[in-house]
Amino acid sequence: MISIVVPCFNEQEVLECFYRETVKVLEDLEHTYELIFVNDGSSDNTMGILRKLAAQNPAVHYISFSRNFGKEAAMLAGLNYSSGDAVVILDADLQHPPGLIPRLVKHFENGYDQVIAKRNRKGESLIRSSVSRLYYKLMNRFVDINLEDGVGDFRLLSRKAVNAILSLREYNRFSKGLFSWIGFKEYVIYYDNVNRKAGQTKWAFSKLLNYGIDGVISFNNKPLRMSIYMGLTITLLGILYVLFTFIKIMINGIDQPGYFTIISSILLIGGIQLIFLGVIGEYIGRIYYESKQRPHYIVEEESFSKSHMEMMEQTLQHQIVK
Repeated sequence: MISIVVPCFNEQEVLECFYRETVKVLEDLEHTYELIFVNDGSSDNTMGILRKLAAQNPAVHYISFSRNFGKEAAMLAGLNYSSGDAVVILDADLQHPPGLIPRLVKHFENGYDQVIAKRNRKGESLIRSSVSRLYYKLMNRFVDINLEDGVGDFRLLSRKAVNAILSLREYNRFSKGLFSWIGFKEYVIYYDNVNRKAGQTKWAFSKLLNYGIDGVISFNNKPLRMSIYMGLTITLLGILYVLFTFIKIMINGIDQPGYFTIISSILLIGGIQLIFLGVIGEYIGRIYYESKQRPHYIVEEESFSKSHMEMMEQTLQHQIVK
């Protein structure tokens, strides 16, 4: 069986089109399939469409959150509920072409645990593509794993890889990093960038910025180490400046008040201290959230049978014990 996990947030304009294209591809496969839609607290008619699709097709299931918990939680829920030998994650906006699913499955059958779909930047604005390239260059300097430009959540995971992801129960999740961290045998296929069929992107600049910060903080302590090095460097420069000023005073005497020097030093050092406090606070905040051990999401409604739920709970318990 092939499980298809589809996070959804306000996708009423494109959802039925996505369903038709995806089912057409899946029915041509030699495998059974299940389509798992995860409604991440949508405020439009996404949930109504999912109920209708589930009633039409017994292979379609849905999970609906009590509120918007974010795409990371939606992907985790889809993986938790999936029962396939392989799981494909793709977006509902058709920027992840369903037509690539047979290629993903083919390489899975050849023994790969992760088959990754990598897109190019064709059709994107120069500013967006340049910022993306810069982001990945900076990320790979900071994090302890390798992140590739154009590689996202669109991929196939074997059951072994899915179980490895589910065993990582951390609250602050950065799936791009987790997929890279678990390793396993990988194969990459390439495809051209595709624009949304309808609707508006959910990734505003502020969300992308926060997502980037999550990536840096989640996989290393280099910002903390960097703050130590920078602090030592500034301290050394400060000592040298004091010695230089003292020698100058001894030779020439005090020729002018030090107002400008004092203000500049306070502003510079004060700003750096605030930055470091923010970095340290970010790590402490994450420890705080992890210590609460809250669930990643709360399900308000789902279409799975009771027997499926019991089987899923037994599987999760087995993974926790392992």
